[in-house]
Amino acid sequence: MNREIIATNKAPATIGPYSQAVKVGNFIFVSGQIPIDPKTGKIVGNDIMAQTKRVLENIKAVLEAAGANLTNVVKTTVYLVDMGDFNAMNEIYATYFSEKPPARSTVEVSKLPKGSKIEVDVIAYVES
Repeated sequence: MNREIIATNKAPATIGPYSQAVKVGNFIFVSGQIPIDPKTGKIVGNDIMAQTKRVLENIKAVLEAAGANLTNVVKTTVYLVDMGDFNAMNEIYATYFSEKPPARSTVEVSKLPKGSKIEVDVIAYVES
């Protein structure tokens, strides 16, 4: 199995023993991203819209480091601390995945790292 570890300083450094992403064949598995600003290392904003935007920008940076972009995403999983934030999250999410959006699961969780309101992981596929 050809397994490539993807890392970029344009997204936050990992906060544990995992990779920002792993590329296996044509698939890219991006680890869950929380709304950390890669320049400051701190969570951005107190509202779900600002946090959603930062998360998706982090994912975009990791995908670009792997030679892909958001159009390559085939599946996302969104973790929200408060399902009441669903509509506001969706408003920002839709601007990043406006055409041919990927499959998605959204779940409410009791807590996320560093007090984040949202975490998103993705799977992308790139043609050889």
